[in-house]
Amino acid sequence: MPNDDHDGGGEGTSAAAAARPPPPPQLSRYESQKRRDWNTFGQYLRNQRPPVALAQCNYGHVLEFMRYLDQFGKTKVHTQGCVFFGQPEPAGPCTCPLRQAWGSLDALVGRLRAAYEENGGIQETNPFANGAIRVYLREVRDSQAKARGIPYRKKKKKKLSGTVNSTFHSMQHSAV
Repeated sequence: MPNDDHDGGGEGTSAAAAARPPPPPQLSRYESQKRRDWNTFGQYLRNQRPPVALAQCNYGHVLEFMRYLDQFGKTKVHTQGCVFFGQPEPAGPCTCPLRQAWGSLDALVGRLRAAYEENGGIQETNPFANGAIRVYLREVRDSQAKARGIPYRKKKKKKLSGTVNSTFHSMQHSAV
């Protein structure tokens, strides 16, 4: 007669493993950062006194959040009274504050703008898409560029070279 005592292994274990849902796919670096930023912003709103519900969040809260993040910045932004103001490569240390870099804030707003809508926010009321946010980012960009003595220049889009363009054009006609 076979032994009916089971040690928990065998068929029962493999059936339970098969019923378990597969692990979620690995998130991309962008998706992970977006989730982390969204959670950080949510925590920031909850820590306000009184706490702010996401539905009551407006562009003012977003501006306050960006200013709050400045305390964790790593970019030296020289003040107008600093001897290194306007110098791209200062010769020594100074007491000017560290701030969030413009590019970091711009990328953060982009991720939070997308996360807002992914989490049920309405595109028309997205506080991250408000014009005041764009104005603030432009002011940060310009002031940081001036403090470093390097004017900001928008990157120009690269044009297709003549050989690539003509090859593409001939490929279109040969496919017809």
